[in-house]
Amino acid sequence: MLAKLLMTGSTAIFLVLGVIHFAYTFWWPRLAPRDPGLQAMMSNVSPVLTPETTMWKAWLGFNASHSMGLILFGLVYGYLALAHEELLFDSPCLLLVGLAMVCGFVILAKLFWFSLPFWSLCVALACSVASIAVSRG
Repeated sequence: MLAKLLMTGSTAIFLVLGVIHFAYTFWWPRLAPRDPGLQAMMSNVSPVLTPETTMWKAWLGFNASHSMGLILFGLVYGYLALAHEELLFDSPCLLLVGLAMVCGFVILAKLFWFSLPFWSLCVALACSVASIAVSRG
């Protein structure tokens, strides 16, 4: 039961961060540049890859897809922990993939983001590791 609660806590952090990030992308302009001129420039410049989009549209799309990935991870692993505990905790593959994903997000947060997501994801990592340890013990 403790392993299930710890894993659910870890995945809830991902779900909450994903939902907040999605809202910040589209409804609360928290991810817009502080300089309005930069946003205007991003709206008029295409990436080298293709002229079919702008840097601003790509920025919104990358943030939205990042949010959706966090939400999906939180929902899938949360569902597995709650509804299919045996499947999750008896599968070294699922546990390893999930742990690798959490570690990857912690590294990204440390290298590229700011303190709130970093420390939130560190808590999620601690919960995941503790969950796995408890399930194996």
